[in-house]
Amino acid sequence: MKFKIDTKEKFTVVTPIEPHFADNVTADFNALCGILLQKDIKNTILNMANVIDIDDASCDAITQWQQRFYEANASFVICEMTSEIEATFDKLELTDVLNITPTESEAWDIVQMEEIERELLDGDDFEFEVNE
Repeated sequence: MKFKIDTKEKFTVVTPIEPHFADNVTADFNALCGILLQKDIKNTILNMANVIDIDDASCDAITQWQQRFYEANASFVICEMTSEIEATFDKLELTDVLNITPTESEAWDIVQMEEIERELLDGDDFEFEVNE
């Protein structure tokens, strides 16, 4: 397995073990994300701490998966990117569309806040009176 999987109550942390995130890792990542989206707890944190280089296709795949997670009403947060990895995403102009945090702890916070937002928005419809 090319990933360490740590399942928590509200999310799963996926940590690539290999330092090079390229074609073979991306294929496994795509399969893993497909499985994670089928679970009851879909929220995912991608911890990139061990990754020292990534190819453009892998960056695109990660970006597409984040979009799929949000379309499925689930969070997808990337954390602990090295400056080299962030530079690759930045070169592709993807950092502005990704949910990136410096630490895993901050990623947990984002997932929990988004979970609360979804619960509030999916709850009872709010009706506001208009005072004229």
